[in-house]
Amino acid sequence: MKIEVWSDYVCPFCYIGKRRLEEALAQFPHRDSVEIEFKSFELDPNSPEYSGKSIHETLASKYGMSIEQAKQANQNVGQQAAAIGLTFNFDEMKPTNTFNAHRLAKFAKSEGKEAVLTEKLLYAYFTESKNIGDLETLAEIAKDSGLNREESLKVLQDEKAFANDVRIDQSIAAQYQITGVPFFILNQKYAISGAQPTSTFAGALQKVWDEENPAPVLQDLSTVSAEDASCVDGNCIIPEKKE
Repeated sequence: MKIEVWSDYVCPFCYIGKRRLEEALAQFPHRDSVEIEFKSFELDPNSPEYSGKSIHETLASKYGMSIEQAKQANQNVGQQAAAIGLTFNFDEMKPTNTFNAHRLAKFAKSEGKEAVLTEKLLYAYFTESKNIGDLETLAEIAKDSGLNREESLKVLQDEKAFANDVRIDQSIAAQYQITGVPFFILNQKYAISGAQPTSTFAGALQKVWDEENPAPVLQDLSTVSAEDASCVDGNCIIPEKKE
């Protein structure tokens, strides 16, 4: 089973949705047969690099609300995150452009480190309040993910490196008419939009597995009725021999 996940590293519900999917997978008996591939999605491709503004100020400006309203909205999201063991440090977050982070993730994928780096980037932004738009910071996160720091920095400094890979993901998202993240596609057949409850992910995993691995249907070649030749519930009835 393959699950494609479109997400952005500054999207709080992407981190929450990722963790809920992982919770569902932990309960899924066939989890070793599930492949997860992360896809690039920028919530705001025109977002500037970190300007010094807080996430509260950025949110208030974007949606035309007061700072207090923005803080309340973020607090509500933080409570959802805390419920699944995540810590969101909204007061210190550094909102920034994520294109370079997505390019780094594509490099990490080529090195077999995509899953590790994805978690590290989300944790760095939401919990550690790091500026994931800064190239040196990204290189350090790459190093912590098992990648070579110098090679990662070289990739980041080349604006064209892995840029097309990011654009391809975004183009596919447009074809699927994905306008918000997180967005999950299972076996290119079923979609889950948003950070749904863990039970929703669990049900989807089971549904797809059952459809892809149906129970075998046997053709009965018996010549004597099952009633006359079977033991049921530990009891055997031997039919009388007819003269």
